[in-house]
Amino acid sequence: MGNVAKFFVILGIVFILIGLLLFVVPKVPFLGKLPGDIYIKKENFTFYFPITTCIVLSILFSLILSFFR
Repeated sequence: MGNVAKFFVILGIVFILIGLLLFVVPKVPFLGKLPGDIYIKKENFTFYFPITTCIVLSILFSLILSFFR
């Protein structure tokens, strides 16, 4: 029973951190506008895929998680 409670506490903390991250992300000026992000805009069509931003965030999260292991 203790493992389930610990899991839900950790899951709650993760959700809180994700919520805080989503609150702060729009205020970061370079996030989503890095060189290498794909942005195609035509008359009736817009395609945006922030591939470079995804890679940078993945590396950052991997470094952060490696400190906790």
